[in-house]
Amino acid sequence: MGKPTEEGEAFTELLLEVFRVNGLLLEAGDRLTEPFGLSSARWQVLGVVDHGDVPVADIARTMGLTRQSVQQTADALEKDGFIEYLENPRHRRAKLVSMTPRGREALRAVEARHATWANRLGGKVTLRHLRAALEGLRQTRQRLEEDV
Repeated sequence: MGKPTEEGEAFTELLLEVFRVNGLLLEAGDRLTEPFGLSSARWQVLGVVDHGDVPVADIARTMGLTRQSVQQTADALEKDGFIEYLENPRHRRAKLVSMTPRGREALRAVEARHATWANRLGGKVTLRHLRAALEGLRQTRQRLEEDV
């Protein structure tokens, strides 16, 4: 068994911190979205669909999730009237997910709450540190994508 290098240890610390931050972000997202009948997962799906009608598999690829988990979320969103399924002229079985007016209204309300929250928290960290963290995470993501 190899011993981690200093870079390997730093990478591991980064991953653990990302896991912690991810959990906190999901909790915060659930608090932001709950008044509108959404959750972090539902918000993420609506955020992708907001850019245009798209099959579930494309949503999953965009979000880095399994098609099955996105399908379950989309089915719940449809049941609650936030999205609808449309026929897909390019594929007989893969229906398109489309936002309903109720979904769009809920998404806009969440976006407004999110902006207030992000401005408040973002204002507590220097812009230089935020941009450095973003760049580090992007580089890490790119290396992970290359390592598949």
